[in-house]
Amino acid sequence: MKFLMLPVVLALGASLPLTAMASEAIAKQAGCLACHAKDKKLVGPAFKDIAAKYQGDAGAPAKLADKVRQGGKGVWGAIPMPPNPAARIGDADLKAVVAWILKGGV
Repeated sequence: MKFLMLPVVLALGASLPLTAMASEAIAKQAGCLACHAKDKKLVGPAFKDIAAKYQGDAGAPAKLADKVRQGGKGVWGAIPMPPNPAARIGDADLKAVVAWILKGGV
């Protein structure tokens, strides 16, 4: 029985880094990385800084998803973030990318 579980455990463990890589690829395809980076400010804040700001905030995923959809200004400086419609990044992909950002882009 232990040998039958080994492939399942290995598959689950292997999927964790793939999820992060997939989220990063989605962010890149949606254009997020044109203004944001994992660990340094570009036009917008670094993902690690966003993660730090919202650490422990249970409502952060919804807030950030709404910010991505609606756009906004004034939270991180004078440069506004343009809205990103579902045609650019679908709801499921947006949810995955926001979760990835809240982990600091890792």
